[in-house]
Amino acid sequence: MKFTIVGKNIEVTPGLHAAVEEKIGKLEKYFTPDTLVNVTLNVDKDRHKIEVTIPVKGKIIRAEQVSNDMYVSIDLVEEVIERQLKKYRSKLVDKQQAEASYFKKEYIEADFMDDEEIRIERMKKFDPKPMYPEDACVQMELLGHSFFVFVNAETDQICVVYKRKGNTYGLIEPEF
Repeated sequence: MKFTIVGKNIEVTPGLHAAVEEKIGKLEKYFTPDTLVNVTLNVDKDRHKIEVTIPVKGKIIRAEQVSNDMYVSIDLVEEVIERQLKKYRSKLVDKQQAEASYFKKEYIEADFMDDEEIRIERMKKFDPKPMYPEDACVQMELLGHSFFVFVNAETDQICVVYKRKGNTYGLIEPEF
């Protein structure tokens, strides 16, 4: 695996670099040696956050973990990614498609139990109204939801606002 490790508000020391490569390197049993792994380490006060992104043709495997110790965050994020790989293997790998070349043969042929199959139980249709992102946040709060789909009055694009940790909001806009 090929690592790109970046630090924000933290110097990536040789010890941190080695810890990331050792712990995340355990995932090498699933991926081919030329798989790219992007790691971002971020410290904000007592929050030690690690974000790991592994682009795999058409999909992105991503996990982030926060704790009060960077080494603990590194341990946790590896477990999360491994759980994702086992849980969604059938969704990630289509044996007949080229994306299977990103994964090792052993992973593709392994028989993990599908703990939970993705099942859509409810479908809703609605007519999205043009509004500004701030108005969409207010509407989301009034509905008691954690996200809200709307047409951005400024761009005429379908967008999503969502509630983030720390009572902040995020905006997802399409990029064409």
